[in-house]
Amino acid sequence: MAPRLERRLASFLEPDHRLPHTLVDALGSPLNVVLPDQIAENVERFRSVFRRHQLAGRVFFAHKANRSSALVRRLVTTDAALDAASLAELQHALACGWTGDRIMATGPKDPEFLWLAARTGAIIHADGAGEVEQAAGLVRAYDLPRLRIVPRLSEFETSGPRTLSRRSRFGTPVKSLEQLLDTLERHGDALEPVGVGYHLDTTSLDEKATALEGCLLAMDGLRLRGFQPRVIDVGGGFGVSYLARAEQWDRYTTELTNAVMGRRPPMTWGGHGYGLRLENGTLKGALGLYPAHRPVSGAAYLDELLSRPAPGLGRPLGTLLLESLYDLYAEPGRALTDQCGLTLGKVLEVRHPGGDAADTGAPMVRLALNAGDVSLEDHGVLMDPVLLPRDPAGSGPEGPVAVHLVGNLCLEADLITRRTVHLPRLPRPGDLLAFPNTAGYCMDFQATHAQQQPVARKVAAFEDDPEESGGSWRWCLDEQFWPITRPGGQRT
Repeated sequence: MAPRLERRLASFLEPDHRLPHTLVDALGSPLNVVLPDQIAENVERFRSVFRRHQLAGRVFFAHKANRSSALVRRLVTTDAALDAASLAELQHALACGWTGDRIMATGPKDPEFLWLAARTGAIIHADGAGEVEQAAGLVRAYDLPRLRIVPRLSEFETSGPRTLSRRSRFGTPVKSLEQLLDTLERHGDALEPVGVGYHLDTTSLDEKATALEGCLLAMDGLRLRGFQPRVIDVGGGFGVSYLARAEQWDRYTTELTNAVMGRRPPMTWGGHGYGLRLENGTLKGALGLYPAHRPVSGAAYLDELLSRPAPGLGRPLGTLLLESLYDLYAEPGRALTDQCGLTLGKVLEVRHPGGDAADTGAPMVRLALNAGDVSLEDHGVLMDPVLLPRDPAGSGPEGPVAVHLVGNLCLEADLITRRTVHLPRLPRPGDLLAFPNTAGYCMDFQATHAQQQPVARKVAAFEDDPEESGGSWRWCLDEQFWPITRPGGQRT
């Protein structure tokens, strides 16, 4: 399944481009590459949706999607804000040039994280009454300015036909809103509730529309208590479309079902069904995969949400926000890192199976990386890597080939993907496989030092001004990237 490659990422992976091999030769495999300029472009795509709906507000980058310093430092030069979900993420953001007024502290908070967030004046996305109480106590104990707070709500239902959003372990259920408002009112001297928000673990526009309408109604409750709320936070979950062609995704999922049913040869290692199984001739289970091709994702998903009529109120949600003079906050993570990076792995060995039926006869390609270094499988993302031959001129016979990609750990489970992967030709030792679009969660979210294998180093790559040097690429270590002046003298 061919990956979707936009201009910048496609340029870095051009067949005659030798930089990927040079970087791996110098810094080893695995190697992560981030493209800082792409994240600035992605912010502008979200901002264009705000302008289209005539809404003020902020786009917060969910830092947990990627640990990169280069991405965070490049982002601070835009009008974006940052969502820090841990003490270390908050410290990293502050060290990269962010100020507290552009940061929102989200996620479960230990006392140290909450203290630093309060001390620097960050907005607190409060998960429940306990965090509200803690935050108020810190303000009083350390004589801090009144703290901005956005309570997180959950378990919404429509005002029309009864439709519940799925249960979450985060946030305060809307049925408990009055008790939460009591707590906020009791600490009104220390806390300023500036609005309400949600963050749902779903791709369903219907569920998010229900949640957004629920937040609009909750704002009325805040005003009735004498507060002056002005913000609704719609969280993240805008998604990424990883594949270039929808028909490949549709065909693969259909054929995978046929394989599980025994109507065709297996398409995965050991006949793995990705959640589907055959029991007594009946297909059971559910496909546990990320929708790798999405017709609406990223900024376009936010646009679709704002254009959708509220389930009960009946008018477009963006119009209701505008008429109420509310600011919109959004927290994209994966969507802001779309096309912002890739992971490179060197081919170490190609092993021919000798007709072993357990792996469908496909050769095994062993890479100098493991499943934690490029956790596509754990996130249910299916797409083929890009083959970068060491010697394009002497690459051997052409012709599509099906292979299994295995990692460098001494574990049967260390499969880069259980899916049989299709490449334009059989790789050779020394070739590279480039896994594109891994910057969102798949690059370093689950990387470990298992068996003392090295965790991927990270570099930042950027283009020179095409008018000056024909669009050649430069690079530096991720931690050495600063947005003042890049190597070569070009300012960002």
